[in-house]
Amino acid sequence: MPNYFYTAKSFDGQTKKGNFFTKDLRELAEKLKSENMVLIEATTKEEKRRDAYQFFLPSFGISSTQRIMMVRNLWIMFAAGLSLVKIFTILSTQAKKPKLKKMMLDINERLNKGETLSGALDFHKNVFDEFFRSMVKIGEESGTLEGVFEILSLHMERDHELKSKIRGALIYPFIIIIVMGGIGIVVSTFVLPKFSSFLLGMGIELPIYTRILIGIGNFSQHYWYVTLIVLALALYGFFMARRTKPGKRLQDTVLMRIPLLASFVKKANATIMVRSLSSLNSSGISLVRSLEITSSTIPNVYFKDALTQSIEKVKKGEKLSTSLRPYENIFPLGAIDMMEVGEETGKTSVVLKKLSEFYEQEVIEETKNFSVIIEPILLIFLGLVVAFFAISIIEPMYSSLKGI
Repeated sequence: MPNYFYTAKSFDGQTKKGNFFTKDLRELAEKLKSENMVLIEATTKEEKRRDAYQFFLPSFGISSTQRIMMVRNLWIMFAAGLSLVKIFTILSTQAKKPKLKKMMLDINERLNKGETLSGALDFHKNVFDEFFRSMVKIGEESGTLEGVFEILSLHMERDHELKSKIRGALIYPFIIIIVMGGIGIVVSTFVLPKFSSFLLGMGIELPIYTRILIGIGNFSQHYWYVTLIVLALALYGFFMARRTKPGKRLQDTVLMRIPLLASFVKKANATIMVRSLSSLNSSGISLVRSLEITSSTIPNVYFKDALTQSIEKVKKGEKLSTSLRPYENIFPLGAIDMMEVGEETGKTSVVLKKLSEFYEQEVIEETKNFSVIIEPILLIFLGLVVAFFAISIIEPMYSSLKGI
């Protein structure tokens, strides 16, 4: 049971701060409401620690953590009966980050002028994606904003948690690759040039790989600035290529064909897709519109293609499971069959929610397994690289001594 550190206000303006162990925020808000207090802000000990770490990191925009806290507080205060104008007045006062504060003030100003919340959010599309804005718009039209804010809060928290787990699993391999690159640069630039004159002076035929390493070392030592420029341009070209459609498709193709990553990538994208469809469907958004919104937000091009193609088929009266059946190879085993069961029983929303929870847990487990599996593979690869450098230097020396 999490321990929430909260800030609440009474109707006469008094502020109360404290902590309370409770199963969720709704229970905390109801407890404070019984004491004639309105919950303004609540965060767990883990979130406070994470925010403390992020204080020392540069921030170039509104982070996902800030968005989650904003939506959570928005849901709590709206459920307590505060108007949207009052809520955004409080949120803008509490906001510490300049960009977040500026956005809150702008939304508050637009609400004061009579605009709807969804209309105000349309001016901040870089912060609130189409999924978020569509959910809010449906909530306004159906009078279920409180439920929508709750769904959005839970959806964003689960999405953030999933992505954090994935990033955490990739940190170790990323560090190992950087270390290997650093070792290669140090050996090529500083170690090899010292051995090159000795090896070349022995008067023996050097292996081709030793000559290549010596050439790389000499070039790196005399033209180090060219090496840095080439590396910088290569990195820039790589990141720019990922933003293009061909580059993104190539990246997703490679990721979905690597044995260790294929299942992981499929389940991660299936989780995002199914959870989005479940949230949209439970809010009363039509299936076609749900597919359109989800296809615009899902990152993988193959899942995006599957959803885009299925939209036209669903418009013609086909079931979702039937329209996605030709793309069964990109989905985890049993995903489409479960969708079909949901459609036949009339419990599509419930089945999608359970399916997203199941695959989310599967992804979290696979991130742990991925870290365990990738560690020995990277260590073996690192050992092979070091052995290659060692053999390239030691073999010519051994051949020379053998000749003597």
